[in-house]
Amino acid sequence: MEKYKEIERSIIKRFRKEIWSKFVKAIKEFFLIEENDNIMVCMSGGKDSFLLAKCIQELERHSKIPFTAHYVVMNPGYTDKNLNKIKENASLLNIPIEIFESDIFEVVDRVGGKSPCYLCARMRRGYLYSKAQELGCNKIALGHHFDDVIETSLLSLLYGSEIKTMMPKLHSDNFPGLELIRPLYLIKEENIISWSKYNNLSFLNCACKFTEEYNLSKVESKREEIKNLIKDLKKVDSKIDEHIFKAYDNINLNCVLGTKKDGMYESFLNDYDKK
Repeated sequence: MEKYKEIERSIIKRFRKEIWSKFVKAIKEFFLIEENDNIMVCMSGGKDSFLLAKCIQELERHSKIPFTAHYVVMNPGYTDKNLNKIKENASLLNIPIEIFESDIFEVVDRVGGKSPCYLCARMRRGYLYSKAQELGCNKIALGHHFDDVIETSLLSLLYGSEIKTMMPKLHSDNFPGLELIRPLYLIKEENIISWSKYNNLSFLNCACKFTEEYNLSKVESKREEIKNLIKDLKKVDSKIDEHIFKAYDNINLNCVLGTKKDGMYESFLNDYDKK
């Protein structure tokens, strides 16, 4: 059996409970993929986006719902070594990628200052949405997983003074007709790592040229700080991440000081004396 077929089989068989079933559940529960969707699958070169691509490939082959997928890699200025690694993995996993060029690293290096991450992220999103429009897509699929959701939720709570989470899908504000979806929403990172190791796969970890250049070390990363916090909490309760996830699907509006929607704030006092 060819290597890529063994990898596909592992998703359906060996990791059915941890990966495939949760992938399908997210698709169904949040209506992420619908009939005649034209989806651009964004691939960064990491384990998450490659797993995303393989799952969508499987769904595209076997789903009763017809849809089309494009597997796209944006090159923001990767080194030849990193870009070749992406090409090698795409060939190994039998994923027909399309690579398009951008000058993000060059621009960020010139004007990004000491905090280039925000500008880089903004530019990446703009390029990806533009490419999706060029391909005639109505949806963009990203490889964010369960752990990303929990970490983002806690970052907003502890450092943003706001209760909000990473949504499984959302409409674009600046590109009408485009929707962003996250099909790996329910899949834990530890299971993605296990899948990668089981198949002896090696992916890019961080291909960002600024991480080292601007000393953006893991030690200084707020997200890494949150990762460590969750690890410590799980020593007390192994399901703490699942409790946090459920909390954002179970908000009691009778017991919050205020809410905000579309930029409009409303205090609990507005309705307090009406009861």
